[in-house]
Amino acid sequence: MAAQDAEAYFVPSDTLTSAVATSLGIRGAEDLFGGVVPSSFVATKTITHPLIDADAAAPAGWCDEFPRLVAGSVLAGYSAFAKADALKAGRRLLERGPVRVKLASGIAGMGQCVADDEAVLTQVLDKLTDEDVAAGLVIEENLVEVVTHSVGCVRVAEMVATYCGVQRQTANNDGADVYGGSDLRVVRGGFSALLALELPVEVRLAIAQARVYDDAADRCFRGFYASRRNYDVAQGTDMKGRRHSGVLEQSWRAGGASGAEIGALEAFRADASLHTVRAVSREIYGDGVSPPAGATVYFRGIDPKVGPLTKFTVVQPYADTR
Repeated sequence: MAAQDAEAYFVPSDTLTSAVATSLGIRGAEDLFGGVVPSSFVATKTITHPLIDADAAAPAGWCDEFPRLVAGSVLAGYSAFAKADALKAGRRLLERGPVRVKLASGIAGMGQCVADDEAVLTQVLDKLTDEDVAAGLVIEENLVEVVTHSVGCVRVAEMVATYCGVQRQTANNDGADVYGGSDLRVVRGGFSALLALELPVEVRLAIAQARVYDDAADRCFRGFYASRRNYDVAQGTDMKGRRHSGVLEQSWRAGGASGAEIGALEAFRADASLHTVRAVSREIYGDGVSPPAGATVYFRGIDPKVGPLTKFTVVQPYADTR
């Protein structure tokens, strides 16, 4: 289908910049499953935290207001675009305890290292290329015993679904812990419908923090719009046993939970009386994987980047507790 065709609907693998979206004929959130940002860095986790100081390196269009608006809804951390700034930020955060260094380009838990002291931090930074650093780093307090919540909202045509849930970790083909899927509770409608359910206090906190982040994005980034808005919220403890909760990053593109999101939308479309579903997505590495009966298999084969992989979704009605 030609890009100029009014019926075209795009499902890009990445968040698009405004320039790319315009070249494709995308005019608004109704034209794609994903999102559009004014500059490429806005689609990365670097927007979550402030720079270490006013003289720190930053990409064109950097917005100081965004990290100020979300400061109470994210973990302690800094973003950096130069090694000297990253080292300075890491030293400051190490006063609180171990830090996690994350590449802006990292997904599914990859591209991350934990540093317990300045020597390890320096080693981690020295291994990075200038291109890696220029693309952006996040230096953030490290938590343990972490539960990562997924909070989001998707809109396709007239269908709107909103959800909360938790992520699972799994071992990839190299034995590293990576994203392994999401277990979501999805409702028909927006956040008011989600919050009408009986939800634990920690889940309500994750939803509230995700909404602060989402609202700040609408306020700070002119030209931003998205039909798929997903936020990872980590809840865990620091080295002193104190509990923390905060948004790690956004995903304004098709992501790991999208199979579950689409499965839920399909269920709602098929049954107008259905209000809430449990939608489970799984990513399982290795050969010989047998998805359960009733699963929708989105991929089964050899991924060129990660090797043998199976992705599937299971959707089931969920007893309403409105």
